[in-house]
Amino acid sequence: MGAAVFGVAQQPGGAKHNVRPETSVPAPATSSDERPATDPSKFYYEFNQPEFYVHHIAIEHDANGRGRVTFERKRQDAPVVEPLEISNAALARINALWQTLGFLSSGESYQSERQFPHLGTSRLSVERNGVKRVTELNWTKHQEASALVNEYRRLADQAMLLFDISVARESQPLNGPKLMEELEILLKRNGLSDPKQMLPMLKDITSDEHLPLIARNHATRLIKKIENRK
Repeated sequence: MGAAVFGVAQQPGGAKHNVRPETSVPAPATSSDERPATDPSKFYYEFNQPEFYVHHIAIEHDANGRGRVTFERKRQDAPVVEPLEISNAALARINALWQTLGFLSSGESYQSERQFPHLGTSRLSVERNGVKRVTELNWTKHQEASALVNEYRRLADQAMLLFDISVARESQPLNGPKLMEELEILLKRNGLSDPKQMLPMLKDITSDEHLPLIARNHATRLIKKIENRK
């Protein structure tokens, strides 16, 4: 299973943005107040492919799923840095994969013998109590490693889409219909980390007269699809 290609066709020309305040993070589907705060682990995912439009992505988070996502696109002056809060459901999947890999104590290489550098390089890393392990891969047949990379890919795609929608609402409303189409494509192919995290923004969009009516109506349909998902 390929482990490096990102699926969102992002639109160029977005407004330049600095780091957003924490209040811009959509509320998770379930409360994170009960998450433990004692695990000192730090988790990292990074993707690089200089020829891709989105050529660099970095995700870092703590054991509670809080952190930030950074992504860089061609023809943009600076990287975009957004706060990140992984939903409880997605965090449970990610933690289970890290644990199955026994990543920090394992010396296993997940890179397949065949190399596909044109797909980009993914880097996985964990740091705990001064111990750190980093590994890279551009193609893998290892089931859990591939699944973990895909989980981070979905996190990144969702974060980028949320960012683009926020930009459209602020200054590029005509991009709204196209972004609703992209959201539906990702939803159909299970390309979002947790679609329910999109619900607060989608509900706001339904009454946002700054956006075209076609985008608002599409948001209403997407809300029903997400709420009806098992």
